Amino acid sequence: MKKLSWLIFTVLLSSCTSQPHAKTNAPFDGIKFDNIEPFEDKSIVDLLKWKMGSMSESTPWPDEIDSKQFKPASQRSVKPIITVINHASVLIQVDNLNILTDPQYSLRASPVQFAGPKRVVKPGIAFDDLPPIDIVLISHNHYDHLDLDTLKRLNDRDAPKVFAGLKTKSFLEDNGINAAVDLDWWQSITTNKTKITFVPSQHWSARGLFDKREMLWGGFYIENAYKIYFAGDTGYGKFFKSIKEKLGAPDLSLIPIGAYEPRWFMKDAHLNPKDSLQAFKDLESKKMIGIHFGTFKLTDEGYNDPIETLQEEIKKLNMDPLKVIIPTFGKPYLI
Repeated sequence: MKKLSWLIFTVLLSSCTSQPHAKTNAPFDGIKFDNIEPFEDKSIVDLLKWKMGSMSESTPWPDEIDSKQFKPASQRSVKPIITVINHASVLIQVDNLNILTDPQYSLRASPVQFAGPKRVVKPGIAFDDLPPIDIVLISHNHYDHLDLDTLKRLNDRDAPKVFAGLKTKSFLEDNGINAAVDLDWWQSITTNKTKITFVPSQHWSARGLFDKREMLWGGFYIENAYKIYFAGDTGYGKFFKSIKEKLGAPDLSLIPIGAYEPRWFMKDAHLNPKDSLQAFKDLESKKMIGIHFGTFKLTDEGYNDPIETLQEEIKKLNMDPLKVIIPTFGKPYLI
């Protein structure tokens, strides 16, 4: 049944229309973007080979995890309060701004709600309990990061500004979300006293079968009295050191720790816990919070594997465990 669900999910992916774009700071051929360290795209054959051929190697997840929902610690805050809601959805409250990254409140991370990866935990903050959202940051257009249903709900309720990579604005406008701003790598925008810079990552984009790498992907670097880095979704690359060199060492980095097996398929575009800690070291960040785990079963590792493996790697590297936070979804962390 799970194999059939994934097959339906794959077949239902639809294509997006290509539109030429001007020159950018990312490698770009006029239609498709690329990574600083390019890697070969996985084909639909590779995807089906993995999903249809390796289910016996995939560690099952529970269908549902008993989880709590919390109320926000504050409606607004000057000092940074960080709340990981689930997956890569993080509420960042700083400089009296409420910033929400990659908001995902749908039952499934999928183009349809009857097939595809289904959430196993409730969002750590109920949608109706979210404080007014001023800014939404979208790292890239995959369904577990750009969830149109959630964005439409936010648009109707708060009409936040939405910042995303090049060529995302027109897609959002076509779906009724008009307060969107496209950003190039290293391009910044300032609100209040907060500067937000779109930075490189090593990943890719696609909403369907025929639009790979046509919308730019990346992370975000948030600067005011504090420096907060949100990696979004990424593999390991030299760009981590470039971010530190160009923008400085972050006070806090939000770095993915899950969705990484099998490595032959995931290594180029997804960090495993060992890679996550190397990225943390490259950034010379003061603290790290793990994200992108424990919500949707996207890959083959078990539900608890990212946390257990991260803890093992911290011990191996003799790192200070207090610098690496494995968050409880919905719990606020004052940085």
